Amino acid sequence: MNTQDVYILAIESSCDDTSAAVLYNDKVLSNVVASQKIHEEYGGVVPELASRAHQQNIVPVVHQALSKANIDKKQLAAIAFTRGPGLMGSLLVGTSFAKSLALGLNIPLIEVNHMQAHILAHFIDEPNTPKPTFPFLAVTISGGHTQIVNVKSHFDMEVIGETIDDAVGEAFDKSAKILGLPYPGGPLIDKYAQLGNPKAFKFPKPKVDGLNFSFSGFKTSVLYFIQKQLKENPNFIEENLNDICASIQHTIINILMDKIKKASKETGIKQVAIGGGVSANSGIRKTLKEGEQRFGWTTYIPKFEYTTDNAAMIGIVGYYKFLNEEFTDQTITAKARFAL
Repeated sequence: MNTQDVYILAIESSCDDTSAAVLYNDKVLSNVVASQKIHEEYGGVVPELASRAHQQNIVPVVHQALSKANIDKKQLAAIAFTRGPGLMGSLLVGTSFAKSLALGLNIPLIEVNHMQAHILAHFIDEPNTPKPTFPFLAVTISGGHTQIVNVKSHFDMEVIGETIDDAVGEAFDKSAKILGLPYPGGPLIDKYAQLGNPKAFKFPKPKVDGLNFSFSGFKTSVLYFIQKQLKENPNFIEENLNDICASIQHTIINILMDKIKKASKETGIKQVAIGGGVSANSGIRKTLKEGEQRFGWTTYIPKFEYTTDNAAMIGIVGYYKFLNEEFTDQTITAKARFAL
């Protein structure tokens, strides 16, 4: 087969976004995402509702991705899908759909690790977006994951630091919940933080060995702090919201930056590439960019649409695996826990 003209359909369904994308080699022709609003009522993702919504969304989303890319499904060379990690019920919908469509079209099936996809999203061909060169440090920060990875090649990655409990996105969302902000609260903390004083309130930074992270103690300290202040002044939150958000964000960014600095020093690697939904946070982006001057780094931040869960990043892994002829068969099953 001519590897110059590879059309890949990619499917992502690891959490609460149903997404399908079509890539032509390493270029994105379409990247359709259907988000699920239902979870806002519950203040977090409800797995059972998520998998039902995926079942409703997957056919229209795939149809839209193909028509936006202006190709016929007969032109597809392969189908790539998220095998894990993620919510089991959600993953099953994408996996089953990908398997049956690949079987029906008699084309290869490619399994993708969601965490690897966040990292390789940097290799999507986008104008005016430079790509990192190997080796580089990938910092994946999202609602479910916090990892520092030494990326030696497209398929040689070593996790050198990760969270031992909660992910950074959860620290943002849970802090927002304590403040009575609606779900998802992370973007709201970012919004209010820009108007506040980051040094107004001090929160402790957890002491964790090596390059690992912990955010559960940080969340508890925010909870106790707010409870104590509300006893003294019931209007404490509304009177200080911007300063509280700025102080929470400042502490979380410091926790991240301490470990990134340490990882760069220990490995001697000066390229830092971030990904995952939390990398959309303006404070994190700004601090990393400032680090370029202070620490001699080069920072890589993908286009916003490739940072949150999306199928284009699954497609780029699919493309590289296709070139290597790394295909899977119909016996494949979804994996809720799937190490990088």
